[in-house]
Amino acid sequence: MKYLFILNEAPYGTERSYNALRLAGSLSKKDDIEVKMFLMGDAASCAKKGQKVPQGYYNVEVMLKNVIRNNSEIGVCGTCMEARGITDQELIEGTSHSTLDALSNMTIWADKVLVF
Repeated sequence: MKYLFILNEAPYGTERSYNALRLAGSLSKKDDIEVKMFLMGDAASCAKKGQKVPQGYYNVEVMLKNVIRNNSEIGVCGTCMEARGITDQELIEGTSHSTLDALSNMTIWADKVLVF
């Protein structure tokens, strides 16, 4: 099965992106499962490297790296990055500046699309 996760929420403040990353991380470890992810809107901030959170609080950067480690593709909406002042150099390694056209292709590729 091929799963596409589309995240729209900020990395912190709500738990939607956190929960999406938990599920994506779990699925990406399973045999015969492929995961792709597209971060748009405030979720573009999830891919910013160098996140520092209070001790004992979840870290979205670490969670994204766990998904990446399992050969998952993660695109970040370029328009959303620009609106938030995020440059390509600030992205976590393994994520990439992406486009709506790439999201369209990911959607066609997927068997299931999950939107958070």
